[in-house]
Parts: sequence; structure tokens; C-alpha cells
Amino acid sequence: MEISGCAGSALSGNQQRSGSNYVTRVRGINQNVPGNLYLVCGDEELEMQAGQVQLACAAGPPDAWRIVHTWIRDLIEDVRISWNQNAITVFIDCNPSFSIYTELAISASDRLIIPFSADGSSKRAVRSVLSLVYGILRRPGQIQSQFFVNMQRYNMARPQIYSYVGNRLTQMNSSSASAFRNVVTEIFAEVFRVWQANPAVFCVHPTGDPAPTTRQGFRRMFEEQINDANTASVVSGAMGIPICHLTAGSKTFAGRTVHVNQSQLDKQQPNITDFVAKIE
Repeated sequence: MEISGCAGSALSGNQQRSGSNYVTRVRGINQNVPGNLYLVCGDEELEMQAGQVQLACAAGPPDAWRIVHTWIRDLIEDVRISWNQNAITVFIDCNPSFSIYTELAISASDRLIIPFSADGSSKRAVRSVLSLVYGILRRPGQIQSQFFVNMQRYNMARPQIYSYVGNRLTQMNSSSASAFRNVVTEIFAEVFRVWQANPAVFCVHPTGDPAPTTRQGFRRMFEEQINDANTASVVSGAMGIPICHLTAGSKTFAGRTVHVNQSQLDKQQPNITDFVAKIE
């Protein structure tokens, strides 16, 4: 079953759902992934339900907004209980737009990893996250988002920023125009200003190191840069092989054969391994 089935169940008022019914063990379908990886699948029906979910936030009891925004957190807790686990680790991949489902995902999260690329749209997206989720405004008189207002109204915890991750930055910074480097610098500066004014919205990494006091220390703790592996990244996604398990050579998928260079893997694999090791 997909996540839309969970949303549909909640919309119908069915409170007797079992979260484990919506979870698929990926190893049963793809032998390339670890056995402890489970997936709650998405599908196109989710977008069709968006209007109903939005309407549910305003209908019903006075705290309908709060109830709807705990659906995903309730699902996670239901899975944990049904599996008889003290804790489970969940990663939620969000839509780039700030849709109702993005709101539900953020409401269910403890930490936030913000990816971006070196372009103007990513700069605006980072600013939007800071504004919509944390109420950080860029000019006086700017209106707060309804999400931020309601999270405060219902005393709901927001996730802390764990890291902001530049996608393909290493290659782009060495080979592209200075305009791209300027965008990256602006994004870094934007996030650092937020840290200076609102350090509580960040999660200090549990490495034993104290909270950063300098710009360099801040970047070491919170900034990550991921190399571009070009063809290797495409093959990894298309074949369902984690990038760190991918090998060099000819690969065939979708009726075509492509070649993965070892040099691409030599850049990407340690980069990904190091970043994953830093995630709490």
C-alpha cells in the first residue's frame, strides 16, 4: 500500500489503521539494498488528495489543523509500535514545493537536511524554507506563513536544521562561471546569518565538539558538498544500486548500455560515505 492509502484512511476517519500495512521491505524487490530498509511508497493519487487534505485542516474540530499535521508522525509511531521497537530511523523525501504534504513531513521530522544547487531557484528555495518553517523574515512587515503561525499556535515542535548540502558544488565551483560561485556564497552567507541570530533552530552535531563560534567552525559542522558523479549517479538511480556499491564498467538498463568510469566512483563514493557517517 502507498502513502496515499494512509492519507485516504485518515480522511475517512479510520483510526484503526496499522502503520505496518503501508511499509514495503525493499530487499524483497531489490537485492542491491540492505535488508533493514523499508519504504512507504508514493503514487500519483497523493496529488489528487491534496485538496481534501487541505480542506480537512479547516473542517471538523477546532484543532483540525493540528490533527492533520500529525498524520505522518502518527504513522511512524504506529509502525514503531507494531514492530515492537524502541526507536526507528525515518527519512522523508520532500517535494521541492511547500505543499500540504511538505508541511505534514516537516511536522513529523526532528531534523532537517536542506539540499540545494548553485542556481537562483535554490537560493530562493533556501530562503523560503527559513521563512516558511522558522519565521525568519527578510524585510519588515513581511507576512508570516500560516504554517509557522499554526505551529506556534498549537505549540508543535519544528525540526532543527542539521545540515545544508550543496549538490554538485565541487565540480561546479572549479569549472563554471563566477555567477554560480556567487550564488553558492550567498546561500552559505544566508544560512550563517540565521545561525548568528537564531542558533536554536540548528541541531549541534553530537560529536562532542562545542557549538561553533566562527564562520569556519559553522561551515565544518553544518555545510556539506556532494560531488557530481555524472553517469554513475544516473546508473545508480536507474538500476537501484546504492552509489557506494556501484562498480565501474558497462551497465545495461532500459535497453541501453552505458559505461561507468572508476574516476567518477572515486570522487563520489567517499564523499557520500563521509556525509552519511555524520548523520545522527
